Amino acid sequence: MPPLEEIIRKHALKNALDFGKATANAVVGKVIAEFPDAKKDMKTTMAKVNEVVNEVNKKSKAEWENEIQKYEFVEKKHEEKELSVPNAEAGKVTTRFPPEPGGYPHIGHAKAAFLNYEIAQHYKGRFILRFDDTNPEKESMEFVQVIREALEWLGIKWEKETYTSDNMVKIYNYAEQLIKKGKAYVCTCPQEKISELRTSQKSCPCRNQRLQDALFRWGNMLNGKYQEGTAVLRFRGDLTSLNTVMRDPTLARVISAKHYRQGKAYHVWPGYDLAVVITDALEGITHPMRSKEYELRDELYYALCDTLGIRRPTLISFSRLEMKGAPVSKRLITPLVKEKKVKGWDDPRLPTIAALKRRGILPEAIKRFVLRFGLTKTESEPTWDILLSENRKLLDSAAKHFYFVPDPVKLKLNLAGSIRFALKGAERSVNLKNKVAVPKADHALLQPGEVFALKDLAFVKPDGKKLVRVDQKAIPEKKVQWVVPEEAIRCEVLIPKDLLKEDGSYNENSLETVKGLCEKECASLQENDVIQFERFGFCRLDRKGKKKLSFIYSC
Repeated sequence: MPPLEEIIRKHALKNALDFGKATANAVVGKVIAEFPDAKKDMKTTMAKVNEVVNEVNKKSKAEWENEIQKYEFVEKKHEEKELSVPNAEAGKVTTRFPPEPGGYPHIGHAKAAFLNYEIAQHYKGRFILRFDDTNPEKESMEFVQVIREALEWLGIKWEKETYTSDNMVKIYNYAEQLIKKGKAYVCTCPQEKISELRTSQKSCPCRNQRLQDALFRWGNMLNGKYQEGTAVLRFRGDLTSLNTVMRDPTLARVISAKHYRQGKAYHVWPGYDLAVVITDALEGITHPMRSKEYELRDELYYALCDTLGIRRPTLISFSRLEMKGAPVSKRLITPLVKEKKVKGWDDPRLPTIAALKRRGILPEAIKRFVLRFGLTKTESEPTWDILLSENRKLLDSAAKHFYFVPDPVKLKLNLAGSIRFALKGAERSVNLKNKVAVPKADHALLQPGEVFALKDLAFVKPDGKKLVRVDQKAIPEKKVQWVVPEEAIRCEVLIPKDLLKEDGSYNENSLETVKGLCEKECASLQENDVIQFERFGFCRLDRKGKKKLSFIYSC
């Protein structure tokens, strides 16, 4: 993170170029969004903002344009990570994204998907979407569709769509080869006993079974003669290995649940370790990529390849993506959904792809955010601010601008009639009736006789409980939003905040609702439109009612 003064300078220059002059109130909001710790000492932060803004405003536009280049250049260089991998040959690289269809995809899935996709693109290779569906108890066609839709929305295209469960017979055949080679056996010990013996590095009686007995038990597993939980296929590894993964891990187990795709055709389902090795081989994957939590399992992956005579691909590890203040795993998100602490999988406080889309985060912003970490194995826990900063860059030049007055206070104004003005180049007209509504927070800060601007309308000053128009050439620094109360539309903005506190517990104050009035032009908006409320932020129209518009704050 650059020093606070550099962050202030960057936003002061940007504000000056956008509006012809930098203003402290506008700059400080951008600074805090990028560097939240600045809020801890607002007196010092505000003094520094005023100092930098005054310095910037003394420079010419040419000087602003010249100086801001270094900030844009630094950010661009930071975004671009070299996505090269070893043992790669142009035209011969094949990668895959293998999600389990057991939940909604989140930003961690987006990172894995983009890394696999971009590397395939970089080497002009192939990218496969594979549904790793060998756990019938948790998977469904609903999640298959949700994952497909999320990837399509992100702009990720796959050459081929496959399902691990379609390869069950081939997986069984490879499993039987392991048994015949003396590298696998069927264990009927209770799970507690298996765990205990693996910890103590001791074998169970099943490990010494004859080949004929192992094949007989395997046949009984396949024929449904073992009840769920009474028999598993284990790899004959090394019980003395310091890598606990190699201490005779489970390769397949009996599961009686109906599979969403295969029905009741199979009773034995392979675990991840067996399924991924065989399916990677069947699909010709050259560079299987997975988060570094699987690194200890690399030894087992290659041991299975060697035993089965399968070509060794180049395994690539990368760090998991964690988000500060947000749960990035199905294990953590599911209870929040079930306990109704969040309003579904698309609750804007969540890091699911559905939630990010609903919050008005653009696919390109997600791509830039996740790829900035590249293939590094260094653990990181970025804040939302980095993602939101990427989103602001993309929306800044594209989003239409509108007026929004939160917590409105209605004031009399000695100005009436039909008035035309332009907001960011867009013409609009209002019919003033000697009354405007301004934000309560701005109204509370007004001093008697202080001249300020009703943005794009007029210079005014308070006079008791009304505003009086002032004719002057000097442009006042303070600008206030306004709407005509008789024409305005009722609206509300949901503002998502960190869902988790510092200690990881649920933050009950993580969703704020701001009610107010927006200008009549907002009636032309459609649901899903992302716009900018002047001096407030970018918002997405979530629901368009007959008498009220509901927005979600994006960034």
